[in-house]
Order: sequence, then structure tokens, then C-alpha cells
Amino acid sequence: MNKILIIGPAWVGDMIMAQSLLKLIKERQPETILHVAATSWAFPVLSRMPEIDGLTELPLAHGQLGLGIRYRIAKELRKQNFDQAIVLPNSFKSALIPWLAGIPKRTGWLGECRFGVLNDVRYLDEKRYPLMVERLLALGLAPKESLPAFYSYPQLSSTPETQALALQKLDITRPTTPVLALCAGAEFGPSKRWPAEYYAEVARQKLAANWQVWLFGSPKDRVITDRIMELTDNRCVHIAGRTQLDQTIDLIAMTSAVITNDSGLMHIAAALKKPIIAIYGSSSPGYTPPLARDVSILKLNLPCQPCFERECPLEHHQCLRDITPDLVLNALAELPV
Repeated sequence: MNKILIIGPAWVGDMIMAQSLLKLIKERQPETILHVAATSWAFPVLSRMPEIDGLTELPLAHGQLGLGIRYRIAKELRKQNFDQAIVLPNSFKSALIPWLAGIPKRTGWLGECRFGVLNDVRYLDEKRYPLMVERLLALGLAPKESLPAFYSYPQLSSTPETQALALQKLDITRPTTPVLALCAGAEFGPSKRWPAEYYAEVARQKLAANWQVWLFGSPKDRVITDRIMELTDNRCVHIAGRTQLDQTIDLIAMTSAVITNDSGLMHIAAALKKPIIAIYGSSSPGYTPPLARDVSILKLNLPCQPCFERECPLEHHQCLRDITPDLVLNALAELPV
């Protein structure tokens, strides 16, 4: 029986895309035990992935070295006798725990010159693997093995029981009319955020069409969602900053369609098989698209795109501002909602 430790990535969207790797391993070797080490924020997402057999918390802040913490975790993991570790982040420190734990095979991309801490080092060919999900999948294959022609997309579970608990927690009545989810935030920065005024215009039109509109996001997104509430006379259901991640999953599962920036919530919606309008500004769907069937990607092809900057270097945000609410509404009308 093969036992594999997966060192999870630091972002919500990356963690969800990593489920395709987990599915690939389980499809090829169903008896494999998959154990994921990740920060605690990811546990609500990971608990919705049936491929995972065990979890270990990494109580480390983003970018923290924490050698003592890593040593203690490695000491505990050593007792589990893993056969392999697959390190998904590219940082040197992310590969320390498998090395300290003495795991015989330690796989990952070269990243920050990780010779030694990794002994199954892969050299990334960006043209061969343009998508992030492909780069994750490749780590589950032999070094020169081709990707499968078809692979499983992420799929998070949600049940009527957990949905009912989420509705009760937020004092929301189960909807009887279509629900539009608006995910107006983006942790990365303003260059990924479609204007709040545009989201509000879309909300007004769907409210007039007898839809409910639910606003999702983290506490950091409240400035944006508060503005949308103001512009819609407080007629939306304001969920942003009020939920745990597992509750967010269950609430998005109840919606009819999702309009979103390139964000972790976009990948959650995709893994719940929701019809999605995905709006791209500084980033690129050629790297991290939503992995779902019913998706409309809206992106302009400006000379400055994609810049991958947190703030617009040219200070005009044209890549987002020139995507009008009418364009989004027209795209939404084309989806099977």
C-alpha cells in the first residue's frame, strides 16, 4: 500500500485545483493513502474532497520559516512511514518537512533550487504545461510521462443537511427563486477586481427580474460588498465576511449562477459545477481558468494584458472597466441557468 504526503499550496484556488492531482492518483492506484499537510484555513475545503485520507495542520503564517515548528511536524510525520511526498508549492521552505521527516521519495518542481531537500526534482517546461492544473498533475506522473488526454476536474461535495445548517447560521430562508452569486473580491489585489458599481448594476437588473442576489467574500471584501449594498438599496443578501469557508461552499452550492473575479471563490464555484461568468483583468485564463463546463470567460485582449500586477501599472484599469455590465448580462443569458 502506497502512502503519499501532499504538501498543499497556500491559496484557495490552487488547493482546489490540486484535487485533480488527488483524483488522478486515486484513479490509478485506488489503494493509495493520501495525506495532506496544509494550513488550517484549507481544512473546510479539504474535508469536502473524498480522496483525502488524512490531514496535518501546518500552523505557519504565509512566508514564515518556522524551523522549530517544521521540525516538530516532521518528527510526527516520520512515524507514519510515508513512501513519497509531493511538494506543490515551489518554495524551499515548503520542502523542508518531507526532508526532515526522512520520506524516501520527495517530488516537486525545482523551484528555489531545492536540490537535496527534493530527490525527485522536476524541471518545468512552461510550454508543455501552460496551465497550473497541468503542472500539479505532472507531479503525480513519472518524469517524462505524458499527461492523460482527459483528467477529472475538482468537485467539492455539499449536502442538503450541511446547506440547511449554513442557512440557519446566517438566518437565510432557502431560496425559491433563482439566486445570483456575486464574488466581487480578489485577495490578490485591485487589478483583479471588476468595479463595485458594475456589480451593482448587474445586481439591480437581476433583482428586477425576480432573482435573489447574494454577495460573497471575505471580511477584507466588505468595503466592496458594502458599496454594492449601498448602490442596490440593501436589497442583496450580504454574506461577505459572515461565513466560514465550509458554509461558503454550501451557500454557493445553492445558487443558480455565479459572476466572479479570478479568485478562490471562482474555483469553489467551478468545483461545485455552477454556471460561471469569470472576469479577468491582470491575470490570465490561460494559466488558472475555472475548471468547469458551463463557463463564460470575459477578458479583453489589451496590449498590457496580462500584467500579473496587484495594482494597475498604468493606473487606468481599462482591462476591467471596458468590460461593461451589459457584456456580463449578455454572457449570463447565454449560460444554461
